[in-house]
Amino acid sequence: MIEALALNEAALRTGFFVGIFALMAGWEALAPLRQRGVSRTLRWSNNLALVALDSVIVRLIFPVTAVSFAALAAERDWGLLNLLGLPFWPALIVSLLLLDLIIYLQHRLFHAVPLLWRLHRVHHADIEFDVTTALRFHPLEMLVSMAIKLAAIAVIGAPAEAVLVFEVILNGAAMFNHANVALPPKVERMLRLVFVTPDMHRIHHSTQIEEMNRNFGFNLAWWDRLLGSYCPRAQQDQHSMPIGLDQFRTRRDLWLDRMLLQPLRRKP
Repeated sequence: MIEALALNEAALRTGFFVGIFALMAGWEALAPLRQRGVSRTLRWSNNLALVALDSVIVRLIFPVTAVSFAALAAERDWGLLNLLGLPFWPALIVSLLLLDLIIYLQHRLFHAVPLLWRLHRVHHADIEFDVTTALRFHPLEMLVSMAIKLAAIAVIGAPAEAVLVFEVILNGAAMFNHANVALPPKVERMLRLVFVTPDMHRIHHSTQIEEMNRNFGFNLAWWDRLLGSYCPRAQQDQHSMPIGLDQFRTRRDLWLDRMLLQPLRRKP
């Protein structure tokens, strides 16, 4: 089973990525919540170029994937779950919950530590909010995130199958909750009891500092409620509230070279 996952991991992840991206992009095109203020060609070409660069750099620095590393951890009995010898399904569920919590805590850490915030603000500096915003991260942040993920897998002892499921869910959830769409109010309220919705996460991308430091979850909405960072609604209407960072709002800031150099730039 693990060998089959390792062989097919890239195809599985790519298939889900392309499918969910196409679904969200189509939904945005048919029923966008917010009107675009910037050319989609400009933003998407640079955001997706950053994704491609991230993928190459992470693979060069970390030749092992998270799934293959989890298989290695299982072979060597690393991690709490491997030591406890939990059956597969309980281990899978516990792994998914713990990995999601770690992503939430990591997100808060990137907001709290000034040096890490300089990397993470590349994600927040997008002045529009759509499916490509979910993928817009500085390569150095991706490297730090990968190191944290591998350390978490080693400590937890997450099964390789759980890691693959988590990677697919996290990637898909991020594209969903960054999409420029709105759910029917009743569906939004019900779904938000468990999962992060676009309306919930869009608040996190507000230019208001107090809103930016709320709603850190990417998949499960529980952590924000349990750990005191939940904000139920924005101060302004989500159709028109400013998105992004006040100090990086020019068209030139949307270009790939500016995104790569942004952590070195000071506030005006």
